Amino acid sequence: MKKEQEKEEVLVGMEPTGQYWLNLGQFLKQVGIKPLLVNPNHVKRSKELDDNSPTKNDVKDARVIAQLLKDGRYSEPNIPTGIYAELRTGMNLRDRLMTDLNRIKGRVDNWLDRYFPEFRTVFKNWDGKQRF
Repeated sequence: MKKEQEKEEVLVGMEPTGQYWLNLGQFLKQVGIKPLLVNPNHVKRSKELDDNSPTKNDVKDARVIAQLLKDGRYSEPNIPTGIYAELRTGMNLRDRLMTDLNRIKGRVDNWLDRYFPEFRTVFKNWDGKQRF
């Protein structure tokens, strides 16, 4: 399409919703095209301005994203590669695990308070080594 339209540069824009955009973004980066991201909230609000309707469909979303790109309302993502991609993945995984751990600790505290209120008079902590 770039050759057919005799253009020098191609802009590829997308909404960064979930993980769906990441593989396409990495592929585009590998072939020398910058992936551009538009804010999903901007897409939603701009869509309503065009036809006063919040309806959602692929054609309408693509038109709104193209308009946002044309207006310069986008950002260029930092997509790490190699060891940096692995570090980012590891950090995200650790963050999720820590969130899960805190949630589980809260549940255990709740259960102990409800069903074994005397537990804390005998033990200081339930999640560590005890000394008698």
